Amino acid sequence: MSVARKLSLAVQYAASAKNLPTRPQFRRWIKAALERDVQIALRIVDETEGRALNKNFRGKDYATNVLTFVYDDAEALSGDVVICAPVVEREAREQHKELPAHYAHLAIHAALHLQGYDHDNEADAAVMEARETAILLKLRYADPYQVVT
Repeated sequence: MSVARKLSLAVQYAASAKNLPTRPQFRRWIKAALERDVQIALRIVDETEGRALNKNFRGKDYATNVLTFVYDDAEALSGDVVICAPVVEREAREQHKELPAHYAHLAIHAALHLQGYDHDNEADAAVMEARETAILLKLRYADPYQVVT
């Protein structure tokens, strides 16, 4: 029997993209990935803000799909997640994925990062990808790592 984990989630919509997931959708996806209680501020941004954040915090001068910031100095596990809507839309189109499925994957990916999962090496990536896939399949989404042509 799994234990229900507490999720405090604030969602900020700072992008004008259409077809953005709702707060309840994000909540459902993130909650499915929780192994502990967590507080998250999730911000959906445009390409300009996504690029600036990636440059300022990672030294990479481009917008990426998702950024995760963990605050391990807090009493409870907390962090910020930034999802760049134009990048997500472009990737979904290029990878022939349904847009909600791609958002679900990235929300789950970020939630796992907050909880200590990483993909810096092949072994860690295999563990993280297997966990992501299992969660997505449970939510009735396709394996995000399966190539669709």
